[in-house]
Amino acid sequence: MKASLGSGAGELRVDLAQPVELARPLEFDGSSARHFDAPAAQAHPYAIGAFSGEVATGASCNCRTITLTPHCNGTHTECVAHLTVEPLDAWRVVPRTPVSALVATVAPERVGEDRIVTRERLVAAWQGAVAASPPGETPQALILRTLAHATDDDASALPPYVAADATAWIVGQGVAHLVLDLPSLDRTHDGGRLAAHRVFFGLPPGSRRLDEATRPHATITELAHIPDGLADGPCLLAWQVPAIAGDAVPSRPLAYRYES
Repeated sequence: MKASLGSGAGELRVDLAQPVELARPLEFDGSSARHFDAPAAQAHPYAIGAFSGEVATGASCNCRTITLTPHCNGTHTECVAHLTVEPLDAWRVVPRTPVSALVATVAPERVGEDRIVTRERLVAAWQGAVAASPPGETPQALILRTLAHATDDDASALPPYVAADATAWIVGQGVAHLVLDLPSLDRTHDGGRLAAHRVFFGLPPGSRRLDEATRPHATITELAHIPDGLADGPCLLAWQVPAIAGDAVPSRPLAYRYES
């Protein structure tokens, strides 16, 4: 199945049957990416009375209970309620239709013990990616590849993160949805400031009120996998998410390359 954007000479086409997977599969054997010292996601047969919940042990069907922490286990999408007292379900904020996106690759800069996606490097990567975009195409989402795959399982190094002024620059470009291959937009241990998250959601420093957020429509997807085969430049971005209440939800972002 194919879809078209625009018309005439400016028409862009994508093949909806050929997505690029941006999610990390969530396994229950302890091998999946996780963050912030969270336990691995688990799945256990649901047993009650004589029912074992596992065909291998004689049950009529398999039935499992799953335990996970969405913010820490695998690819997930979160909303501003990550920082507010009032609830907001992330799945209700995620766009229901594909949006225009830009893929950009940025190597984090080493600053002491930190590795930071700086504003200068981000601007340079954005400009290079935009150069490959059709005229007039305004990305609603940024897929940010950092080529850094450290998680809390790698105790020798802090994961990279995005500087607050770099995040402010992203917001200034009109980006409402951010997809990262990092475990968090912010530094793992930042004293609870979450400065970049606040900038992206338009939430003032120290505020915990949903009605004070100027960008409640925005989403951040973390711990994504952005394959090398997805070149820097324009694409369409879509999400598959379950309708589970909460400020973060496991997600499966999908990128669609434009056909030449």
